[in-house]
Amino acid sequence: MADAAGRPACPCDSGRTYDECCRPYHRDPGTAPTAEALMRSRYSAFVKGLVSYLLHTWHPATRPPALQLDDLVTWTGLEVLAAQDGGPADKRGMVEFVAQFTRDGRPGSLHEISRFRRQGDTWLYVRGRARWRA
Repeated sequence: MADAAGRPACPCDSGRTYDECCRPYHRDPGTAPTAEALMRSRYSAFVKGLVSYLLHTWHPATRPPALQLDDLVTWTGLEVLAAQDGGPADKRGMVEFVAQFTRDGRPGSLHEISRFRRQGDTWLYVRGRARWRA
């Protein structure tokens, strides 16, 4: 999808272009102002295969040493169901979402409640409770 000027839509389904939405965070990790903005940028990073961004925005206490993305998965849509706290003045936040995907051509979804923590001015992903449906 693209806007009227032909600029690509953001993969996170925010309704904005990628340049206006997640791309600035991908170029400068640690700048997402809210937990929801970070979650959306991480979803877009999964779509675009930006492993270094995903690792950089993962809290050091729970970050894996490496991350291998599944080449058979294509992320096809995101719906944010709820966000609690996670604003510029908060230390913690929660975002509940459903992400649609196909894996080897078969549709599925990931329903996750993600936890975030702010360190200084930087929001980081801590962990999520996920339910996969294929």
